[in-house]
Amino acid sequence: MRILITGAAGFLGSNLCDRLIAEGHQVIGMDNFITGSPDNLAHLAGDKNYSFIRHDVSNFIFVPGELDAVMHFASPASPNPNSPFGYLNLPIQTLKAGALGTHNTLGVARAFNTRYILASTSEIYGDPLEHPQTEEYWGHVSPIGPRSVYDEAKRFAEALTMAYHRFHNVDTRIVRIFNTYGPRMHVDDGRAVPNFLQQALNGQPLTIYGDGTQTRSFCYVDDLVEGIYRLLLSDEHQPVNIGNPVETTILEFAKTINELTGNKAGIIYKDDARGEGDPQRRQPDISRAKAVLNWGPEISIEEGLMKTIPYFKEKMGVK
Repeated sequence: MRILITGAAGFLGSNLCDRLIAEGHQVIGMDNFITGSPDNLAHLAGDKNYSFIRHDVSNFIFVPGELDAVMHFASPASPNPNSPFGYLNLPIQTLKAGALGTHNTLGVARAFNTRYILASTSEIYGDPLEHPQTEEYWGHVSPIGPRSVYDEAKRFAEALTMAYHRFHNVDTRIVRIFNTYGPRMHVDDGRAVPNFLQQALNGQPLTIYGDGTQTRSFCYVDDLVEGIYRLLLSDEHQPVNIGNPVETTILEFAKTINELTGNKAGIIYKDDARGEGDPQRRQPDISRAKAVLNWGPEISIEEGLMKTIPYFKEKMGVK
């Protein structure tokens, strides 16, 4: 297939480019580098199955030649308020990527009469009142809170995708992505994995806000990419959760990172400074992914972290 991937220079987009090219597909990457990095795609330079267009998806998209699939993965995704590439500091761009970007990429898919996959997020569930979260859960989301620029952008993107499917018969798919980690994450992304690895590799105590009982479910990027690839090739039009259903507390996770990195500095606790709307619990129900895609994660947290640590060491200049 000849496939357009928006957000190609991002963490997930670049890993998807690698997988698709490895499967023999031709990839057209698209990114404006507002949060993605050219370094993530540098190794593909000169590959006959790869080309790149620098472009902002909130503007009209033109792609020469034919297309067999469109994958819309362009959006800021980090909730870190101190990060210049987090969505709290790029609120308008985030909303435009979810609204105008989805509209424009759906238009491309319609014009080429091809399959389409939207990268949605577990954030559409907000701070959930239902646990674990199934695709039928409608969510518990503030439409005007600080995180709404990301949450509501993705919720609108899902609504628009389903409208194009129902009204224009576009062959759409929606993947709801849960916490994912691995090589090519921004080192200062602001989420648990980068924060803890930075502190551990610098020999600092890991900072836990609150008592550490809040939970997350961490999925290694290769597992996630496998699920997305299977969804792309499927005929499933309803949203599909892709993530690791193994729930762990932040305290347990911090202890695991200290053990794997040999960090003796331990853990310190601070008053709960999690932002408004930051969920206390997050865990995917992946029954649909199992049934429709025959998919489930295979890489344990320990194995995934051991694959991720060398990348962070390299980026941080730690030996």
